[in-house]
Amino acid sequence: MIQTKRVYDQIEKSGGFRILVDRLWPRGLTKERAQVDLWMKEIAPSDALRKSFHASEDWNAFERRYRKELASKKDLLAEIKKLEKQHKKVTLLFARKDEKQNQAIILAQILKGKK
Repeated sequence: MIQTKRVYDQIEKSGGFRILVDRLWPRGLTKERAQVDLWMKEIAPSDALRKSFHASEDWNAFERRYRKELASKKDLLAEIKKLEKQHKKVTLLFARKDEKQNQAIILAQILKGKK
């Protein structure tokens, strides 16, 4: 099972294996408090894509470009799927305040075979 959650939210004991999918470490959060099992910054949007999204806030363009980036990261996607099989549940963590428009949502959709 793949799920998404803000890294700042309260940690659930049943959250499974926790993967931070942001390129930058979340502001003001210690590693102890975050309880991240794996920081997979390589699967996060590139710096160029992240910066262009912050400048324009064009979600559709961001989603299209991020999906294109993920198409070349099949090894990282496979690693997450392997972790899902091992741990039964993987939580993709993100820092963005918007819980509906963030890279973890797109990543989860791809891992679940949607869209």
